[in-house]
Amino acid sequence: MDNKAKERKSIYVSNEEMARQQQFIEEIKQLNYQRELQTGKKKLYYLATLGCQMNEHDSEKLAGMLSEMGYAESDNMNNSDLIIYNTCCVRENAEQKVYGHLGPLKHLKKENPDLVIAICGCMMQQPEVVEHIKKVYRHVDLIFGTHNLYKFPELLFRAVGSEETVIDVWDSEGQIAENVAIERKDGVKAWVTVMYGCNNFCSYCIVPYVRGRERSRDLDSILNEVTMLGRQGFKEITLLGQNVNSYGKDLGDGTNFAKLIREVDKVPGIERIRFMTSHPKDLSDELIYAMRDCKKVCEHLHLPFQAGSTSILEKMNRKYSKEDYLRLVEKVKENIPDIALTTDIIVGFPGETEEDFSDTLDIVEKVRFDNAYTFLYSKRTGTPAAKMENQVPEDVKKERFQRLLELQNRISKEINDTFLGKTVEVLVEGLSKNNDRVYTGRTRENKIVNFEGNKDMVGKLVNVRIDTVKTWSLEGSVI
Repeated sequence: MDNKAKERKSIYVSNEEMARQQQFIEEIKQLNYQRELQTGKKKLYYLATLGCQMNEHDSEKLAGMLSEMGYAESDNMNNSDLIIYNTCCVRENAEQKVYGHLGPLKHLKKENPDLVIAICGCMMQQPEVVEHIKKVYRHVDLIFGTHNLYKFPELLFRAVGSEETVIDVWDSEGQIAENVAIERKDGVKAWVTVMYGCNNFCSYCIVPYVRGRERSRDLDSILNEVTMLGRQGFKEITLLGQNVNSYGKDLGDGTNFAKLIREVDKVPGIERIRFMTSHPKDLSDELIYAMRDCKKVCEHLHLPFQAGSTSILEKMNRKYSKEDYLRLVEKVKENIPDIALTTDIIVGFPGETEEDFSDTLDIVEKVRFDNAYTFLYSKRTGTPAAKMENQVPEDVKKERFQRLLELQNRISKEINDTFLGKTVEVLVEGLSKNNDRVYTGRTRENKIVNFEGNKDMVGKLVNVRIDTVKTWSLEGSVI
């Protein structure tokens, strides 16, 4: 084995370590089985997830491991034996929500001393947060971070038998763990992580500090997982990464994201391929051509531009200009004319002037995004932007935010209006949350479509004629 191969092998959790974690799964399974024999009831867990798709996918892994341990899921924390919060720290309000949830759990713990309370995820990668929880929320039994998720069985086993809070948070990125159990609730769509971490260090973003540096999974491992999903009946996959189109840069064998999606496009059973999130600086011509050529890759691209002003983009460390972004969008539209574009926008970054904000509005007008996820800038401790001068006053941020929202809402509605009377292909996901007769699904452009249907349609592609248009969704009839 050459040095490069040894280096690649070293970033994976060993088979021996994974077998060791399986032993802890069996230990807890036996404990839970004995309890079930005595009481006639399975042990229950309640799992709450805050944050991005990566957090959601991490929770699927936690659920998979818990299922192997003999736990059943509950939607009611009051009758649960284990409560887990999988946290996000990208924005301050997500952290405040967690603290708001942890307080009342003290009462539950008093009523049920055997209750195990665990908290994990990105928020736990911040030492000051862990210290705060240790001091203020002493009823928390287990704290762990993002890098050692695969060790959850061992950590839970320690927490169940300990009087002290078990804390296991790693400062640096951990190894990639393959073959962790995953419990996917959605039988139609699945997330597949292709890489972990981020090397970009945007000045406002805490992700590189809590998710670590970029680490790509081997191509064969990804293809094996996607092939299995196709055999299991999943119709759509979303390839996940903090900066998904920089996939492969660390592999050293010429593999890149364009090659990956061309290979995934060949997998039987899979009907649709999506991916997120993309960074404009890594959206290569090769990737654009792959999107154009691959039949299963959907005509939807999420391409955050964050701010329209080149000077603000430079302060953000985004590594492209306003003009670069507009040229890139033009190239995408030339090759994929029916592409639906969505984006992320931050309003009120430090030093943003009215002229800077006008550049943001200008990009929105010129690109005409189908949808935009808009955010007021908030300081994140530990990021360079938090220390920058000329922080924008809250009232100014909110006024600009409202103008941006009104503009984007108008554009979203105008784009949706063009679908009126058209017939679109919809992948049926299931019943609407608001009506037990209405089913819902998405077009290839990621438009939500609601229509009257039946359960036999779930997981299938159906043609729907659009009869009614709304700002954020479409309604129609199956034909």
